[in-house]
Amino acid sequence: MEVFYYVVFGALAAIVAGLELGKSGKDRVATTSAFNSFKNNYVLVYSLMMSGDWLQGPYVYYLYSQYGFDKGDIGRLFIAGFGSSMLFGTIVGSLADKQGRKRACITYCISYILSCITKHSPEYRVLMIGRILGGIATSLLFSAFESWLVAEHNKRGFDPQWLSITFSKAIFLGNGLIAIVSGLFANLLAENLGFGPVAPFDAAACFLAIGMAVIMSSWSENYGDPSDSKDLMAQFKVAAKAIASDEKIALLGAIQSLFEGSMYTFVFLWTPALSPNEEDIPHGFIFATFMLSSMLGSSVASRLLARKLKVEGYMQIVFSISAVTLVLPVVTNILVPTSSVKGGSISIGGSLQLLGFCTFEACVGIFWPSIMKMRSQYIPEEARSTIMNFFRIPLNLFVCVVLYNVNAFPITVMFGMCSIFLFMAAILQRRLMVVSDLHKSSTTQEMIGEDEPLNP
Repeated sequence: MEVFYYVVFGALAAIVAGLELGKSGKDRVATTSAFNSFKNNYVLVYSLMMSGDWLQGPYVYYLYSQYGFDKGDIGRLFIAGFGSSMLFGTIVGSLADKQGRKRACITYCISYILSCITKHSPEYRVLMIGRILGGIATSLLFSAFESWLVAEHNKRGFDPQWLSITFSKAIFLGNGLIAIVSGLFANLLAENLGFGPVAPFDAAACFLAIGMAVIMSSWSENYGDPSDSKDLMAQFKVAAKAIASDEKIALLGAIQSLFEGSMYTFVFLWTPALSPNEEDIPHGFIFATFMLSSMLGSSVASRLLARKLKVEGYMQIVFSISAVTLVLPVVTNILVPTSSVKGGSISIGGSLQLLGFCTFEACVGIFWPSIMKMRSQYIPEEARSTIMNFFRIPLNLFVCVVLYNVNAFPITVMFGMCSIFLFMAAILQRRLMVVSDLHKSSTTQEMIGEDEPLNP
């Protein structure tokens, strides 16, 4: 493997280590032992849940191909997963507010374990059921756990500012370190130990079972609106009304959909972008490098949040940088001559794109704890899970459309589209900051008016 990959990985590792070891008093927040115990419990559970997700990633496509399915069949399986998340996941995820977030988290574990079990069957219908279960689980993963955390954090009376500490630590470990270790462990099971491509799914089921046991034994239940008067449609109406009546919530949903839609599209496009002529690139090592970049971003986010910088302000910069990084494939395709020779090592254009993609992944690392922080501020508690799942509807629809038409457009067009979406996210983020400041200003003036004594 070329020295270039090791240099990039080593440089990122050194920066991450320096950021973590070099934290000053300004970057650390004084908390209580009760909060630290609560935070560590959640981070443990979140890491176990994410390990169950990350272990499957590297071998999903490969396993389907080993069963003899072609690209079209596999594409339909992936579309089924995102479609399930959009339809069934929205319903199941929304029930968390009424039936309980702890129950929803346990449902996630059961659904994903069953999905892993289906991977033992080469039958297309069984695998399709597994993808549907996986789609439901994905919706719960990205709504129920965060909803439980925010409600439990507030119920226990912890400082609202401390939420960002839990978010940053969970993303640093769950979306960074755990992703790297899971990828290496999956490779060890499937390749080095010779257990085959199903082994990572069995390991994922084990980690999910352990996480479920921790949830059942240590988490208390909390709800959004547990009243018997509201059925599922009433819950949907409450969420839709909140989005329609509060511009801040609507803007937040649009920002999330634009960024995550671009992010998931990037997941499908980075491999052909770096190896347009079937260049020999180390996919696993590059994936680990991306995850290290994400760790760098979450480490930066923890510093920004600890210093109480305005999230709505610095995220405008993050989205703008993200947009520039994803327009790089378009620029390099125009300015850097491409070779017609098949195979070989990564090209100069590919190397430049890899550096840009690492920067994008660092922005992803900043995005997660920051969007979680904004959601905790703007989304009302009584319909938190429902609204968060509403946010995922346009995202899943967008990804389904991209998957269905992935061969219809040149890769540069796809990246250009993602870059435009990210610039739109930056503009909407600016609007969110303006609306939020106006709301705070009017609220402050109302409070001052109430405190003023009446004239005799």
